[in-house]
Amino acid sequence: MAQPRFQESDSIDVVSQHTSPGQRLHGPSPGRATNASGGGLGDDGILAVEEKAGPAVPYNPDDPKRQMDEMRHIGTLDRKLKSRHVQFLALSGAIGTGLFVGSGQALSLAGPLSAFICYAVTGFNLYCVINSLGEMAAWLPIPGAVPIFAARYVDPALGFTLGWNYWYQFAIGVPIEVTVSVVILSYWDHVVPQAALVTIFFLPMVIINCFPVRIYGEAEFVFGAIKLTTIIGLIILMFLISVGASPTGERIGFKYWNDPGPMNEYPGKDGALGRFLAFFKVFIQATFSYGGSEMVVVASGETENPRRNIPKAIRRVFWRILIFYVVAIFLVGLCTSSRDPKLLNAIDRSAAGAAQSPFVIAIDNAGIQTLPHIINGVVLSSAWSAGNSFFYASTRVLYAAALDGKAPRLLRFERFGVPYACVAATSALGTLCYLSVSESAAEVFFWISNLSAVSTLVVWASVCVTYLRFHYALRHHGVPRESLPYRAPGQPFLAYFSVVFCLTIALFNGFDAFFHGNFSAKTFVPPYINIPIFLSLFFGYKIFKRTKFVKLEEMDIWSGKAEIDRLEPLWPVVKPRNWLERIWFWIA
Repeated sequence: MAQPRFQESDSIDVVSQHTSPGQRLHGPSPGRATNASGGGLGDDGILAVEEKAGPAVPYNPDDPKRQMDEMRHIGTLDRKLKSRHVQFLALSGAIGTGLFVGSGQALSLAGPLSAFICYAVTGFNLYCVINSLGEMAAWLPIPGAVPIFAARYVDPALGFTLGWNYWYQFAIGVPIEVTVSVVILSYWDHVVPQAALVTIFFLPMVIINCFPVRIYGEAEFVFGAIKLTTIIGLIILMFLISVGASPTGERIGFKYWNDPGPMNEYPGKDGALGRFLAFFKVFIQATFSYGGSEMVVVASGETENPRRNIPKAIRRVFWRILIFYVVAIFLVGLCTSSRDPKLLNAIDRSAAGAAQSPFVIAIDNAGIQTLPHIINGVVLSSAWSAGNSFFYASTRVLYAAALDGKAPRLLRFERFGVPYACVAATSALGTLCYLSVSESAAEVFFWISNLSAVSTLVVWASVCVTYLRFHYALRHHGVPRESLPYRAPGQPFLAYFSVVFCLTIALFNGFDAFFHGNFSAKTFVPPYINIPIFLSLFFGYKIFKRTKFVKLEEMDIWSGKAEIDRLEPLWPVVKPRNWLERIWFWIA
């Protein structure tokens, strides 16, 4: 067996005997702090690359410079997110407007069977991604996680690219969701000036993210509880409507699967080819619906007892995907025709809020009153909650990039466990939501928002490539999988599947731009603009910094781990005392 270049014992444990689990966590000693290529922290605090890693330098806790470098490497954010926060954070990321509203577009385009299969397959892909991320995050739970993992295990250039790409993907979601919230509110109100509504939705996001992370956790806990209650209620209601337990008394069953049919044809294309193209197009919509589900891993650096709570949240992902998405899509496909005039008209005129929701249309067709207004309220809270989550995630990813020397040093500034410089950066980009106020700027905003169209797929593929390197590095260093804090099932095959799936959808999702007479900037640029941006960032940084692909024998998989290992037994483990607590502990 190959001898490991880095031994776990080489990591310098910097936690004093007086450290408690609630205190701020620091990383490995600067004597061993390394980047992906085995580099150390230079005098300016930026990670530098060194050809060979020397022996560990003894850590002197009385050396203020060493302590400063330590904080620069791993950060000083507080671990204040409890298990229930993490569970509902994962739930909030998985359930949003993509399910409540976006599913209507998927249903109308491809039909109920195609939509069901696409959401199931894409859900499996998410399961592959989240398990890959979860295994790395349980091994080393740090703020932001993704760009630092990529820099350590693949190439510093990939860490740089993912850091900025991930930040943009989340940060641009803030103005998008604020705009969506304003549109949803127009379902009821057309009196309040749009600029005022934008401010009403945007300002609270900034304020919440200026408070310690537990405030954000409590907010997402509340919104997650609303979403959970709503989707469970909708699933039960869709089942009752399908079997005829509604005011109309009509037993729908598989009526709409027979007429107009289970699979629709893509506009302008007939037969099997048309059905396949419509089916394929829904994959991109399904991916966007699932986007943000990995938020729980982004928060791993601020989670209490991460070795327990992160794997717990990851294991719940399978059931959330199966129940809240796949079952919900199947049932709403039974209750709503893909050719329902209300659905098609709402999509054609970009109707506000719940008007495009197939759930609301099914409820309305069943003769149930008032509920559409309640669902619209839930959709509104979901949109705002999604924007708030994107705001939080973008600040943590940017903070991680700054710690790793892939973003300006100013962005490392934090107080009270809040990275205020990163909050300011995301707030600046978030002001793009005011573009939606002007009709003349609407098209500009359309182009800006579509820059993130394929970002999710590219990031997910990169995450799985990073995991594959991590997986083989563990094998190379002789680390048995049985010793891992969280051992993802089916690896490395799940990661390979996800890489192929994500790249296939990303490369071919804009196929309709190549139809005869359909090629234009509007049809070609949105599906593909993110790919050249990603490649430009990667190769630009690689050429400018002259980075090298990280070899297995040079890969640093240890720095920062000793601290988590020592703190792990200090976190209290609460056991359920009765069956009610057992159910609650399963949920949260």
